[in-house]
Amino acid sequence: MKNITKAAAVLVVGGVACAGSAQAQDITVKPVAEARVRYEHVDQDGIAAKADALTVRVRGGAQATSGALSATVVAQGNLAVVDHYYDGVNGAATRPLVADPQNIALYIAQLQYKAKGVTLTAGRQKIALDDERFVGNVAFRDNAQTFDAVRAEVTPVKGLKLDVSYAWSVRTIWGIDGNAARQQAVGGDNLLANLSWETPLGVLTGFAYLVDQDEAAVQAFRLSSQTYGARFAGTHAFGKAVKLAYQASYARQSDWHRNPSDYSAEYWLADATLDVKGWKANAGYEVLGSDKGATLTSFQTPLGTNFKFQGWADKFLTTPANGVRDLYVGGGYGTKQIGAFSAVTLQATWHRFDSDRLDQHYGNEINLLASAKLRKTTIALRYAHYDAKTLATDTDKVWVQFDWAI
Repeated sequence: MKNITKAAAVLVVGGVACAGSAQAQDITVKPVAEARVRYEHVDQDGIAAKADALTVRVRGGAQATSGALSATVVAQGNLAVVDHYYDGVNGAATRPLVADPQNIALYIAQLQYKAKGVTLTAGRQKIALDDERFVGNVAFRDNAQTFDAVRAEVTPVKGLKLDVSYAWSVRTIWGIDGNAARQQAVGGDNLLANLSWETPLGVLTGFAYLVDQDEAAVQAFRLSSQTYGARFAGTHAFGKAVKLAYQASYARQSDWHRNPSDYSAEYWLADATLDVKGWKANAGYEVLGSDKGATLTSFQTPLGTNFKFQGWADKFLTTPANGVRDLYVGGGYGTKQIGAFSAVTLQATWHRFDSDRLDQHYGNEINLLASAKLRKTTIALRYAHYDAKTLATDTDKVWVQFDWAI
């Protein structure tokens, strides 16, 4: 009820503002329509049956704009056409997990004011900061992640940007049937602050993320944390055909709010990608540190788009008690057009996962991707193979995905 009241107040205030503006300016309405069809297959050691999930997700809504003001409402539904899988919230885990439960929801319901140097957004919205390591939309999952929040993005001078959000509810990927540790929404007083400065060599960002997972059912408050750090990311062109992209990040995390644990853990990342006429080579090293090896006292990222990091087999969505070190190398090719296909991408990445303490080799993983766009439809084929050593079990995953949007 508290969250509903806050959201209603935001919409009422914004609606009055929009109505007043509409008297002086025309209102333009832009439809929002998206569709996704995905097949996911999982073969996981330790579970006799395999998972086969064929899901269809649709989103529809509209954005009304009048001058600097806009209102956006988008609803979504997710249907399991083939449901031979454990969705995380319904039934028993007799098959591997595919985290796409059936769902119907209000995905976006936001009001926004946008003028030179300032953007203010209120309501249910997407928030994706930097590379989404700490705060993201989790767009790969059918239900994705949104925030009931107010957000201010301010650029007082060219090259300097302040981005601050207060979120009182995190709408999770688990949907309307979410329960126990996998709630439909997690309440709490989350403060997400980000200050960036564009330099000639790249963007330097300082951040403070106060994550309040204020639900006893969600790991007994042990995912509430305060994280402070900095990130630097940029590119350098050595000519028309050669480009180097680089990034480095460091952060320190400790317990916050009602978290009963007393811990601190470090994070750091170094990554570089060389692009020569569309051929790419990438290497990086990412560390999510540990404290003394107790459960959930390692560096955690409960609001991040974790599928993008540490392999697609999803073995490290929750950081192990002894932390994780991810050494990865990869390569690929990308081009704007091949025949009727645009945005063509081929990619392969190899990961070696080790603990941050006690010198454990968790396992290795290979990820493969082929994707392209045909008019308004994006087609993607993915494969992940996790070779377990001391953590989890051998796992193979295959995805075939079609995304369409107007």
